[in-house]
Order: sequence, then structure tokens, then C-alpha cells
Amino acid sequence: MYREQNGGDGTGPKTPLFTTHDGITFRRMPPGADAVYVVGEYRFDDIRPDDRVLDLGANVGAFSIRAARRSGHVTAIEPILTEALRENVERNGGGVEVVDGALGTGESVRITWGKKTLAVTTRTLGEFAAAAGGCDFLKCDCEGAEWSIRPDDLDGVRRIEMELHVPPIGGPVNRRLLDYIGEHYDFEIERTPGYDVMGVMGVLHAVRKDGHRRSAGQRLTRRFR
Repeated sequence: MYREQNGGDGTGPKTPLFTTHDGITFRRMPPGADAVYVVGEYRFDDIRPDDRVLDLGANVGAFSIRAARRSGHVTAIEPILTEALRENVERNGGGVEVVDGALGTGESVRITWGKKTLAVTTRTLGEFAAAAGGCDFLKCDCEGAEWSIRPDDLDGVRRIEMELHVPPIGGPVNRRLLDYIGEHYDFEIERTPGYDVMGVMGVLHAVRKDGHRRSAGQRLTRRFR
């Protein structure tokens, strides 16, 4: 559903808007970018009211705005589209802390989305989690930067929703991270994402478990050989 909205006094320029089937309104993005409005393959129905949710690679807020309907502790990290993200969060009632940033190991990188490119100094998952007061639920869509996550930074993370990439997007695959996830989480990988892009391996859905099973980690690593 599409609708136009005037400036606040009725005389300003019209802002093109897009409203989804579940009632979230976004600033209209360029043609061909419609996928940014939907959560797609990510699962979020088990977000708890007291979960500290980190959305790494928040884009325009499709996940984080919906997560804020379930938890009062949502932090969205985005390197490029923070202006649209903040506008969308405010338009839908707030409840999301927006942070300019990108996942990495502290290095400076150039990140491009559409026609915009920025130089960004990255931060680790541990740094973002510490600033947010912790992380119980992690959603990560960082175009290959997920392999920079240090396994120890997942300590305490109950749930993971993460898009996994292989060359030509990102890499190399971090097998230490895969081993850690295999030991500490029950998981599955949807191998057909909501859109078909070369370099997208699939989406990891992981729930932290009790006990340790190395065999699970070995199975997960083998998927990436």
C-alpha cells in the first residue's frame, strides 16, 4: 500500500511513504529496493520483553522496528542509511536506539549502498553489545562482516538470526566461529534466502543450548568446505 504525506504544516514537500501489511510505515526507497521493508527470512516471534536486541546492519529498520513491538531494549546499528532509519523509527513510535556504525575488528572500511559510499571505522560485536548493556538476541546482516565476530563475543547471546555469506561476498569463512556456534547452539540454515544473490549462503537460525557437542560444530563447518 502506498500513500503520500505532506510536510507537517501542510505546505512542505511531500514525503513518499510505503506502508506494509502489518502496519509499519517507511520512507519510500528508490525503485528496486522494496525488499528493505520486510523482514523476509528472519525469525523474531520469540523475542522476549526483556531481551536486549542488537540489529547489526539495520538498513531502514524493517527488523528493529518490528523487534521493538516485542522488546523495549532494541539497538539498531547501521553505517549508511541512518537518516532514513531514524525517520522510520520515529514515524513508527520510537523504541529503537539508532547507532551509526559497522561491524568489524576496528579497521576503517568503505561501505557502499546504492549511490552512497562512506568511510566507516568498524567496531566489534563485543563493543556494540557493551554499549547496549548486553545482547540476548542478535540479528546480523553485514554482507560478509559476520566472519569478523569473535566467538567469545557470543557468550550470553541466546538467539542468533544471521545471514551467512561466501565469496564473492565477504570471506574468508571463520571456522572458529562456526565451531563455537555448533558447540553452543541448536541451529539450522535456510539455504534459500528470500532473494537469490550470488554469495549468500543462507540464513542461520540458532538457539543457545545447555551442554557442548563438538559433533554439531563439525557438521556446521563441513557445510562451508
